[in-house]
Amino acid sequence: MKIGDIDKNLKIDNDLDLPNLKWLTPLDEPFSLHGIHSFDKELGFLRMPADIARATSDGVFWLFKHPAGGRIRFRTNSKHIAAKVYFNPMAPLATGTPCAQFAFDLYTTENNKAKYRCSSRPAIKDDRDGLKSFEFLDETDGEMHTYMINMALCSETREFYIGLDPDAVIEKAEDYAITKPVLFYGSSITHGICASRPGNTYEAMISRRFDCDYINLGFSGNAKGEAVMADYLATLDPSIFVMDYDHNAPDEVALRETHEAMFKKFRAAHPTTPVVMITKPDFRIEDRDDLRRDAVRATYNDAVAAGDKNVYFIDGETLFDGPHRDSCTVDGTHPNDLGYYRMAQVIGDVLEPIIESLK
Repeated sequence: MKIGDIDKNLKIDNDLDLPNLKWLTPLDEPFSLHGIHSFDKELGFLRMPADIARATSDGVFWLFKHPAGGRIRFRTNSKHIAAKVYFNPMAPLATGTPCAQFAFDLYTTENNKAKYRCSSRPAIKDDRDGLKSFEFLDETDGEMHTYMINMALCSETREFYIGLDPDAVIEKAEDYAITKPVLFYGSSITHGICASRPGNTYEAMISRRFDCDYINLGFSGNAKGEAVMADYLATLDPSIFVMDYDHNAPDEVALRETHEAMFKKFRAAHPTTPVVMITKPDFRIEDRDDLRRDAVRATYNDAVAAGDKNVYFIDGETLFDGPHRDSCTVDGTHPNDLGYYRMAQVIGDVLEPIIESLK
């Protein structure tokens, strides 16, 4: 017997029976696609150019096909909202949840405030040379609302279709209050590997707090500050750049060699764009993490000494502050939802005056 046979709320295979839906692609107007660089018929939804991902490393080339941070926004009065998604085959993550890896969640936005509505059930089947997720997302009141779908965090998404009632009105969603995205570069923590669902990464929480667009360039185990990646990041034009890749540098020596070099490349292209530098949150002095922290702090100190007034430093030791600090991770390293919430609060408080100055 399966637990879904006892409790229908935990049932996995729940294909919807709504044959009259019209299926639309988020690549077409009036849908707006955020956090995604491009779509390729062979590779799917991509977070950065394929040639740069390939030149960076094999790991980045694999992970850039995971649409972490990808969002689909639209307005509709459809009474039913569904999604049909085709993923490339991938083994389940050891510490992740199916709702984050193979599914998506739905938010409504009123007066620029996003509110969680529901998550899809990751009904996964062999179909069409891959994995098929075919899920009912929500039944609405039939009034006009703005909706946002957060895409799966860590599966290659080949195709994505949104199902709406045939007679539904569809309009473009309102713009974000901060339209120029905040850029996050970092490790599996930035990627969002162990969030319970896509909307619970720290970047997603910050985005909802300030109604700001963002780009998630977190690469699990593969954010090492490579020169190719640094060159690419310098070509982007974010409102804020958050450097959060301490965890993936092999050691403090490699971190010192790449961190300031990446910052200087970005600063040369963007003389006044705010840059936030973060050290890893699972701080353990007995593991000499203080040396890694000092490597990141050195970049910050050098910038301040050179007269840079648009740099900010966040000590990772503060990111999990509060009761139950030891309950903030899944495995001692990767934040769970409590950990991501704490990170969103601390990082968000640093970003708040910066974002206010951008309005």
